[in-house]
Amino acid sequence: YIALNNQPDKQLTLILRSSSGNRMAAYIGDGEADSQEVDSLIESLPKIPFLRKFHCYKYDGFWYRENHLRAVLSCKKHFRFQDSDILLTSFPKCGTTWLKSILYTIINRLRNPIGSEDHPLLTNSPHTLVRGFENDLYANNAIPDLSNMHAPRLFQLMHQLYHFVMRNHKDCFNSFWHFLNKLKSLEASTVSLDEFFDSFCSGRNAYGPFWDHVVRHWNVSLAMPGKLMFLSYEQIIEQPDHYVKKMAEFMGCPFSRVEEDEGVVSGIVKMCSFTHLSQLEANKSGRTKSGADHCAFFRQGEVGDSKNLLSSEMIKRIDQIAQNNFSPYGLKI
Repeated sequence: YIALNNQPDKQLTLILRSSSGNRMAAYIGDGEADSQEVDSLIESLPKIPFLRKFHCYKYDGFWYRENHLRAVLSCKKHFRFQDSDILLTSFPKCGTTWLKSILYTIINRLRNPIGSEDHPLLTNSPHTLVRGFENDLYANNAIPDLSNMHAPRLFQLMHQLYHFVMRNHKDCFNSFWHFLNKLKSLEASTVSLDEFFDSFCSGRNAYGPFWDHVVRHWNVSLAMPGKLMFLSYEQIIEQPDHYVKKMAEFMGCPFSRVEEDEGVVSGIVKMCSFTHLSQLEANKSGRTKSGADHCAFFRQGEVGDSKNLLSSEMIKRIDQIAQNNFSPYGLKI
């Protein structure tokens, strides 16, 4: 399990229990660790192939590609929380790009008013404005200087807590599959749909298991509702204005009555909509630090599109797995 000590200017403290036992706990701490120690840790972890070109390593209950795991270990060692920090976390392809744009725009609406011609969201990918730990800030052995960031600082993290968004499991898989096939460097086409579906269902894939992500964050949201806001992609799609206001309240920057009367909320919804974002040149060209084309993050953004990919047998199987994993905790599929 992970225990977080979130205090001002204190280093992130983690208590980890796994098959690696004390060796892992010794590494994640205040002391220095050299590359040999990291290499030794990674070599000790369970390993599986991923997309026939990479391997994933099981760490703290989840599967990571090696470059992501190294970044996570560096982040956990060097990152220092501030009380005002906001972390957006999700399983891949659950609306992260969309939520990045919404949260960034809410937080920075006084500095960058909605409707301004030079708004950063008009000329930058949401992944440039809200930087992730694994794929960006701590990637490639980097240790970023974050001291000049304005509070509240907003980050994206795939394997932690605080502001979580989930998506229907079928649509998540559907979007994940199409996304991987857009990333030619991953050679996703070498793996069949059936193979990838099996790995997703079993949880033996990068960032998996999906089910454990959802359950872990759901339970923490119940125990610590003031620390973690649990949202679903489908909820936000259905009532975007309502949930934009809820997000602002949760982050401690609620909209004033004047702002609501002036259409700031609806302006954010429109500005951050799939239709608008996907048409911006910043999201049609360029790449993330990890090498993913910005355009790969925009396909359809629809609810229920998985029915066009999955067979009836696949749908029955994945729904049953979701039911088995979620129903004991009161989660509905």
